[in-house]
Amino acid sequence: MKPDYLIIGSGLSALTFGALMANSGKTVQILEAHEHPGGFGHTFTMAKKYTFNAQFHYVWSCGEGQTVNQVLKKLGLDKEVTFERYDPEGFDHMRMPGYKMDIPSEPEELIQRLSALFPAHSDRIRQFVNEVEKTGAGLKIVAPPIDPVELLKHPQAAFSAISNVNSTLQDVFDKFQLPQAAQTLLALQWLDFLLPPNQLSFFAWVALFRGYQAGAFYPTQHFEDVINSLVKVIESHGGEVLLNHEITNFQVTDKTVTGVQAMDLTTHQTAEFTGNTVICNIDPQRAAKMIGSEKFSQKVRRKLDYDYSASNYMAYCVVKDLDLRDYGFGKWNLSHTGHEDLNEAFAQMYDRHDYSNPSFAITTPTLMTTASRDCPEDCQIVEFLTVANYDYFKQLRESDPKAYRQKKQEILDSILDVVEKHYVPNFRQHMVFDITGSPTTNERYCWCPEGNSYGSILTPRNVGLGRLNHETSLNQFYFCNASSGYPGFAGTVWTGAILYQRLSGDVILDD
Repeated sequence: MKPDYLIIGSGLSALTFGALMANSGKTVQILEAHEHPGGFGHTFTMAKKYTFNAQFHYVWSCGEGQTVNQVLKKLGLDKEVTFERYDPEGFDHMRMPGYKMDIPSEPEELIQRLSALFPAHSDRIRQFVNEVEKTGAGLKIVAPPIDPVELLKHPQAAFSAISNVNSTLQDVFDKFQLPQAAQTLLALQWLDFLLPPNQLSFFAWVALFRGYQAGAFYPTQHFEDVINSLVKVIESHGGEVLLNHEITNFQVTDKTVTGVQAMDLTTHQTAEFTGNTVICNIDPQRAAKMIGSEKFSQKVRRKLDYDYSASNYMAYCVVKDLDLRDYGFGKWNLSHTGHEDLNEAFAQMYDRHDYSNPSFAITTPTLMTTASRDCPEDCQIVEFLTVANYDYFKQLRESDPKAYRQKKQEILDSILDVVEKHYVPNFRQHMVFDITGSPTTNERYCWCPEGNSYGSILTPRNVGLGRLNHETSLNQFYFCNASSGYPGFAGTVWTGAILYQRLSGDVILDD
């Protein structure tokens, strides 16, 4: 029987959309090329005893009444799928030469901490933080559909948003003439975007920075439980999630997408799948090329002309008989840079592939929750993240696999040298497991073109009203992906929920 919705891909936005539709009584079928559902949210096990999440580290918009919570309530999962909040006094610990600061939830406290470090610039710091707050409020006001009454009520906030539409984070730093070290402390979340301040959209930075201030979270039962809970909703309402099914072609008749051809990767048999409506969770550019770009309207083709985000290097490590809480770790992430200028730090690693003075983030998932541990009791998991260039790693892997492995090890050693010098002196002595991933690892296991981590790049040109959305200009065919909405955990949940609202007419989000 033809399902109401045939969904291509099982990333978080697709699972959110599929669960909401299944919960509303619609039939749903999902095809996923990977052996695990969840896209970057999937969980994998190594050495039969260590489990790691592919890419998620911490999330936002999970508090009472926020986007994720509203979706879970709609699905009846809000009591089952819960979250642990990071320390509101310092959910991100920023560390750089000569300075350290913990980012608090309250904007006024942020002003006070920065002003204590840079007393001669306290007025500029306050002006900058106020601009962040006004822009954040203004983003909601100027987002379609625009309410003229709200515009009149909050003209300053609307003006801040409109005036910053083409600004990078660096542009706004320069506008308020913040000292370089203050810029770096504020922007050390750059690994959440894999872009330096001089390329990153100010809008994107404001949305995420303020989102985390309103609450940074980690799932009580880990990310695997979130993914499995959404799959369970789909299956319990008669839907199905077919893994190991790779899309080989789209079926299009008279500008209407009717289905797909897919290969079962376990049997290598190809079959046709149809649906009354087809939802595309795979990369929109990739899908458009398979369908034929000429079939899309000029407006959609313009929006499909985006660059991919940068990719990343990950190291998943396990330490034994070592309590990282004794070394300053806890319910927060730590970001380190050896450079005062993050624009230069990015260029050194991404453009020159030089990791001798690395900037990176450290996250400690086993310290976020005590439930459903993902390693033995005497162990803790530590993950390291930094930026990496896809083209460089692809060429290295294809031309010299040995050099590729050596480069991954070189980066890990460089990071561990910093860790042992500044944070945990005997870290290597306690390491019992490590595995590293490069941009080509992302591409192989998460099916993301060019190993991208966030879909389309989050520069000013690609963030705002001209950004791709779910509309494709083809009949019965919609995009539902980080590049056609917004990336990250909260962003993709929002993307799936917004498409559900659009197609069902059932409004579930207040914001």
